[in-house]
Formats: sequence, structure tokens, C-alpha cells
Amino acid sequence: IVIQKIIPHYSFARWLLCSGSLRWYQHPTEDELRSLAGKQQKTKSKKDRRNNGHIENKPLTIPKDIDLQLETKCITEVDTLALHYFPEFQWLVDFTVAATVVYLITELYYTVAQPSGEMNISVVWCLLVLAFVIKTLFSLTAFYFKLEEGGERSLCITFAFFFFVKAMAILIVTENYLEFGLETGDTTGSVLFSRGPISKLTFKLILALLCSLIGAFLTFPGLRLAQMHLDALNLTTAKVTQTLLHINFLSPLIMVLLWVKPITKDYLLNPALGKESMPLMTEETYDTLRLWAILLLCVLRLAMMRHHLQAYLNLAQKGVEQMKKEAGRISTIDLQKMVARVFYYLCVIALQYVAPLVMLLHTTFLLKTLGGHSWGVYSEEDLPCPMEINSDPAVVAVATAAPGLAVVAQASVVQLSVALGGLRTVFTPLLFRGLLSFLTWWIAACLFSTSIFGLFYHQYLMAA
Repeated sequence: IVIQKIIPHYSFARWLLCSGSLRWYQHPTEDELRSLAGKQQKTKSKKDRRNNGHIENKPLTIPKDIDLQLETKCITEVDTLALHYFPEFQWLVDFTVAATVVYLITELYYTVAQPSGEMNISVVWCLLVLAFVIKTLFSLTAFYFKLEEGGERSLCITFAFFFFVKAMAILIVTENYLEFGLETGDTTGSVLFSRGPISKLTFKLILALLCSLIGAFLTFPGLRLAQMHLDALNLTTAKVTQTLLHINFLSPLIMVLLWVKPITKDYLLNPALGKESMPLMTEETYDTLRLWAILLLCVLRLAMMRHHLQAYLNLAQKGVEQMKKEAGRISTIDLQKMVARVFYYLCVIALQYVAPLVMLLHTTFLLKTLGGHSWGVYSEEDLPCPMEINSDPAVVAVATAAPGLAVVAQASVVQLSVALGGLRTVFTPLLFRGLLSFLTWWIAACLFSTSIFGLFYHQYLMAA
């Protein structure tokens, strides 16, 4: 309720679109097109058909090589009312901002007060954000499935099967190469399947199906990102901006390499410096730096958002320039639709850009909180997990504070404490650390795979 009252006055999503840095191309009116066509065709005749006394005009057509210059306009709040998926975009971005603020305040509270036996409420907010992201990506994917033509449905199904096979292959890789902590007796000492309700094979099969679903959801965001990346590079001439755009595009690859032990971790923890081997940092420090690297790359992606959205909006002018090179005629309605369609689907593109970013950000937050990591670079080896529940003091407090309490109530408290203790032996910080590390790595891997395919498609296949 508080968020709904704040959004009409202060909305970060509305500021991203309506701050004045984005300009969209307005479609020409029919009178303007008629005037331009009249200048080129001096002897143009109108042919009418009379049916039952009514005059039916043919659709107005103009030459494709007409001298048309589109007018630009800054996006205003009134313009956003006509955008498809704008309410979903505004709610997702603003709720993510609110959840991030709650997370930061909670982390500050746990750093200063260091409470024990309390549930970290920021975990609930992060889970809600991830639920909204999955719902949004599902609705966007369902939108592509409804299209009968274009091949989007087949492409999505193909990538879903591809990511399922890829996930099964990744899950059999040993921890010597990909360090997640999903195997028994790995270098971090995590044991995930020694005490649990399911077997390792069943767990990996369920995880592979989840990875396939995530990969299918991230297919079109990755393909769209590749096209916007190429257009953004052509749009700017500043070397610094181009460098940041390249780093932004390669940021998922950087995240993927952070979990590849032979490439990153082994060189930092056990560097070969002559005859002596002196580690540059501890494993806890490396885990902390990995979290900070992901956060910085997420901030960079958010900073580059306007360059990508403006590159998408320029597709309207790009389409008109391409039309001028073609021969023939086009109806005014088709021309107006071609130009207006780009702006009306701006929020769909913005959601495809923001949703993977939000998934990575809040999965990293969960990895830090549930995995027992620390934001401090030089953290101690044994850090208390904020999600730990100390059940023994509760039993003692009930037994000592009210000596006349009924035996049934005492038995219920004991049973609840035993149940929570049993869950704690299964859902340990090491389990969350392994699972969330893999999911964070997988989101980045899916986004990079689809982006690379989109880059190859738009730069080579489309050009051919």
C-alpha cells in the first residue's frame, strides 16, 4: 500500500523513461504524407468507386522513396500511457527499488546490532522480487507464443531444449572446474545430499528443468540485447562510451568466469610465483570480491540502459531509411504502423533489458544472506548466518518463564523446535550457497549464450 501511494509522486521507472534523455520518432500524419506525395506527383488523379451512392476511397499509397523526415520528441508522462506493458515495467522497477532499499537497511541493521535468532526479512523481499520477475518474463514469453507467424515459438522451444541439455552437461562437471558446492566432498566441504528428502539424481533433474525454463525466458532478452548493442555502438562515437558498452555486453561472461576455478580462483589463491606459492587472498575474501564484482557489473548495466533504449527507438528512423532504398509504393497506414510500433513496444524492450538485471542482483543478495557470506573484504572464517534459528533458548524460555504451563503446550513447543532443527540440518547455509551460486552463474551463462547467438545472427546472418 505504501509503494502504491509513493509511485504516483516518485517513480524510478517513470524517471528512467521521462527524464528527457530519450527521444522517440513520431509517425507522420496522413495530411503530411499526402502533401509530400503531392509535391512529387503533380498530376495525381483520384479514383473513386461508387457503391449504392456511397463513395469509397482507395487506401492512399505513396512512393517508398519519398523525402520523409521524422520528427522527434522527448518522452513525457502522457506518452507513457499508450505504451504496452508500462504498468508491469513501472511496478517491477519500483518494487525492485523498494526491495533493494529494504535489503540495504536490513544489512546495516545486522551489521550494527548483530542480532541472533531473528529471521532476515530482506530474504522475503528478494524472493518476492524474483517471483515478479519470473511472472513478467513468463507473460512476455507467452506473448511471443501467441504469434502465429515469425518463428518465435519454435525458437523459444529450441532454446529450452538446448538449455536443458546444457544444464545436464554442466551438472556433471566436477568441482575442480566449476566451483558451486553442489557435490559431496568438494573443496568448500559442503555436503548437500547426505541428509535430504530426495536423491542427487532427482535433485539435478529438477534443477535442469528449472534451468531450461530460465533459459527459455532469457532467450528473447538476450537476442534483443545483441541488436541494441550493435545499434548503440553505431550511435555513439565516444571511445569511453564504446568501451563501457563492450564491458556491459561481456559482463555475463565475466560473471561466468568468476566460478571457473582454473581461470580465476586458482590464479588468485595459489599463484605460481617462482618456487614459492603465496596466496593473494583467502577463499572468504575471494567470495566477497566475487559478490562485489557482480554488483558493479549490474550497476554498469543499469547505467548503460538509456544508450540501449535510445538505440532501439532509432529503429523507426532506420526503418524509414531502409524503405527509401526500396522500389514501389506503400500505404500510409502501413508506414504509420511501422513508425509507431517502435515506440509503443518500448516498455517490452525495457522489461527485457531490466528483468535479467533484477534477477542477477537479487539472486546475488540471496547468495550473500543465505549463503553466509560477508560484504567485508577481510571477513572472518566462521560468519554467523542471519537465517539461523536458535531453538534451544526458546525451549528453555518457555520452560522457565512459565513453570505452570500446560504439558501439552510444552510438548508442542518441543515438537516445533525439533522440526525446525531438522529443517536446519537440511537447509544449511552451505546448501543455499551451492544452489544460489549455481543459479547466479546459470542466469549469466544463459544471457551470454543468447546474446552471442543474437550478435552472430544480426551481424552475419542478417547481413548475408
